[in-house]
Amino acid sequence: MPIHVELVTQERKVFEDDAVDSINVPGAEGEMGILPGHAPVLTTMSFGELVIKKGDAEERYAIYGGVVDVRPDKVVILADLAESSFAIDAEKAREARERARKMMEEGVPDEDNREAVLELRRAELQLKLSNKMSNRGSVMRIVDQDDRED
Repeated sequence: MPIHVELVTQERKVFEDDAVDSINVPGAEGEMGILPGHAPVLTTMSFGELVIKKGDAEERYAIYGGVVDVRPDKVVILADLAESSFAIDAEKAREARERARKMMEEGVPDEDNREAVLELRRAELQLKLSNKMSNRGSVMRIVDQDDRED
């Protein structure tokens, strides 16, 4: 019995598939694995890596907070921001990390400090995910329903 999964941000539906085997979510209290028949849960998410598996294929996303609603046959992930591991530009992430580190080292006004910390966390998560993907070599993607030909 597979799980129906939807990953949604404020801007758009990022991912949807009705036959997912498992999901790993970056919960606020730690990583949470979800399999078909999981007990209902509503919880917040932290910055982290979302992994969606279907057979031998998988999708990985950098998640920057949000909420996940788990039901036995459906999971709805409402992410503040979500970025596919295939869309991450490692060079831009390195530049953002260095820019944020420099701002923090030089000292920034209190109103800009939170933004510098968030930029640093985002860049480090992007680089971590990018490194994982490059070390794994070829990874099969899940074909999103919107990408399928009729």
